[in-house]
Amino acid sequence: MSKKVPNRILLTEDQIPKQWYNVRADMKEQPDPYINPGTMKPAVAEDFYPIFAEELCRQEFTMERYVDIPEEVLEYYKLYRPSPVIRAYNLERLLDTPAKIYYKYEGSNTSGSHKLNSAVPQVYYNKKQGIARITTETGAGQWGTALSMACAYFDMPLRIYMVKVSYEQKPYRKEVMHTYGADVFPSPSDTTNIGRAILAKDPGNTGSLGTAISEAVEMAVSTPNTRYSLGSVLNQVLLHQSIIGMEAKTQLEMVDEYPDYVIGCSGGGSNLGGLMSAFMQDKLTGKANAHFIAVEPSACPSFTRGVYAYDFCDVGHITPLAKMYTLGSSFIPTSIHAGGLRYHGMSPILSKLYHDGILDEARAVGQKDVFDAAVLFAKHESILPAPESAHAIKAAIDVALECKERGEAKTILFGLTGNGYFDLAAYASYNSGSMENYAPTDEDIEKGISEIIKVPGL
Repeated sequence: MSKKVPNRILLTEDQIPKQWYNVRADMKEQPDPYINPGTMKPAVAEDFYPIFAEELCRQEFTMERYVDIPEEVLEYYKLYRPSPVIRAYNLERLLDTPAKIYYKYEGSNTSGSHKLNSAVPQVYYNKKQGIARITTETGAGQWGTALSMACAYFDMPLRIYMVKVSYEQKPYRKEVMHTYGADVFPSPSDTTNIGRAILAKDPGNTGSLGTAISEAVEMAVSTPNTRYSLGSVLNQVLLHQSIIGMEAKTQLEMVDEYPDYVIGCSGGGSNLGGLMSAFMQDKLTGKANAHFIAVEPSACPSFTRGVYAYDFCDVGHITPLAKMYTLGSSFIPTSIHAGGLRYHGMSPILSKLYHDGILDEARAVGQKDVFDAAVLFAKHESILPAPESAHAIKAAIDVALECKERGEAKTILFGLTGNGYFDLAAYASYNSGSMENYAPTDEDIEKGISEIIKVPGL
């Protein structure tokens, strides 16, 4: 057996990073620029001012390697950070693998996920600018919960458009948002032009993150002194989430470890983007060479079956276009329980890294297989994982077994960024035997991709 290290590797409050790390600063080739949908020319920070707080727009475009975390944000971080890195000894023994398995656990705050890391600074910068209210979307509800917590703390009104299928599957998540003072609407809704148009065409539409984004952005730009917040995909979000990987690297250094594999679930990119940050910096600068794996649902396989192209980030085509791996903004994934991964596109940063072969691998997995791994993990490691995070567990188990076959004592780090206490309907479906794997047909994929807009001259 490998040398004994603590089950939980902890940092002190003083060891919380004081700066965020911007991976773009070390990328030799940058993601392609956003395209302004009005001019069809490369966007600049000022183009985003009607949508986001101005400081967040600057962070979206900055090439600074490190960005100072405001003291007010650090004070909130201290309520729930630093988060532990945990050695999965029981899982290792069960799998009889020579691999060492570690996970960074972000689920011990009320939002139950890593989303609070970006919600707090986003609300802070809006409040500092004098913005009166915020709108957002949420899928499974972790982002909506986190943003409602941050808005309550900074006394900021919040309107949330929650993907309808998750709104119906997760009523208690909605009540947490209400408890923190947010107004929550199922999307598509009858409160926006885009929502009404979708419902007129398809009254039974179950919604998607792309639809909810359209509604939230429409409400923000049509309401005085209102801005929009997004919990994934954007460069600014990956910047804020870099605190996960920076902490994790310090924690592993404390026990003389460095990961051979870094694994994260990937819907829009905030989870993997945050966990990989400090380790990706080492790869980009030639200091180390971890193998990075993005894990996505087979029901929404943007990396593994999508195309690398310019596409809108929303169904209503009111957001800027981004060069990313995408299934097409019109793609509506099936109603899987991992609501936070039901997004048609992927972070432009992660997309560029994957396209260039620096983000090494993407795997698509079925939801029943994911829940097999989640239940196994829960029984042996005591934490009930969220469906999204369980995708990373599935891949970590598979990699550990691959290491066993090869007789390799590799070190695996994965992100467990959410707990599953609001996902009991999903576990009930699994326990009853009614849960199935699902993957869209080639025709489903082709339909969404065929509608991707062609950007003139690009």
